[in-house]
Amino acid sequence: MRSKLEEIRKNGREELEHAQSLEVLNDLRIKYLGKKGILTQVLRGMGALSPEERPLIGQLANQIKDELEKLMTAKSESLGREALRQKLAAETIDVTLPGRFFPLGHKHPLTLVLDEIKSIFTGMGFTVAEGPEVELDYYNFEALNLPKDHPARDMQDSFYITEEMLLRTHTSPVQVRVMQGMTPELPVKIIAPGKVYRRDDDATHSPMFHQVEGLLVDKRVTFADLKGTLLAFARQMFGEDRQIRLRPSYFPFTEPSAEVDISCFNCGGQGCKVCKNTGWLEILGSGMVHPKVLEMSGYDPEQVSGFAFGMGVERIAMLKYGIDDLRLLFDNDLRFIEQF
Repeated sequence: MRSKLEEIRKNGREELEHAQSLEVLNDLRIKYLGKKGILTQVLRGMGALSPEERPLIGQLANQIKDELEKLMTAKSESLGREALRQKLAAETIDVTLPGRFFPLGHKHPLTLVLDEIKSIFTGMGFTVAEGPEVELDYYNFEALNLPKDHPARDMQDSFYITEEMLLRTHTSPVQVRVMQGMTPELPVKIIAPGKVYRRDDDATHSPMFHQVEGLLVDKRVTFADLKGTLLAFARQMFGEDRQIRLRPSYFPFTEPSAEVDISCFNCGGQGCKVCKNTGWLEILGSGMVHPKVLEMSGYDPEQVSGFAFGMGVERIAMLKYGIDDLRLLFDNDLRFIEQF
């Protein structure tokens, strides 16, 4: 048994010394130290030894195993260094060549406009609120005075996951979630930016777009507060000489409701092709929060009131930068994006 172990030691040293690759080294590791290796096979015959010989042979076997493992580790490091040296020697580098140019990124026009909208409204004391894009029918419609049989749903019924779950069609559900979470705390003063989804796809509509909706609920909030807030926004976004007008409209979740136009910044309200010779450009919808919406969120409409508004970020960006096709915003063409 002792002579077999010494022979294993000798043969192992010689084969390791002549190993020229990591693949050969791995084969030798399996050959000598593997579960079915030579050393293991010899040790399985220790049952035939006398009790006095077993500890001596076991000690010798462990010494040989440790020795071979150390030799294999050293050989592996040596072969690894040699492989790296050969790889580096094969590569030629011309140090006189100029360095590689990595172009800097550029903010998308939608990001620029969204950041500006947030800055304007946070400067007025609004806070930014967010909510899930996969929304429950209750928050997306019912809590906003849009029951299941309401005809106004036809404009927004969109991408359903189940009968009670869909991709949100506006960010108004965030307003409901915030109101219900804060009841009866006042004031509620938030903007809710985010992605929304509808079945539209043409030069002026996209199945996915961005909205920013605003909400203010407090005691003695009036329509004049709404108009003043939107006038301040329009002037900061489009220029200090802008004027706004409010046209009667209908939204189920506000009463009264109004579409908001700004005076055309291209012609100053005189009429041109940008404003279709009207002198005005539509930018958003707004209104006073409907009493039923306040009630469903836990507020008493006899004690508090509020206003809400919503705008499409793409619409604001197209007006601000003179973009004539919405699809340009989603083409990811650097030649377009770098203009802003």
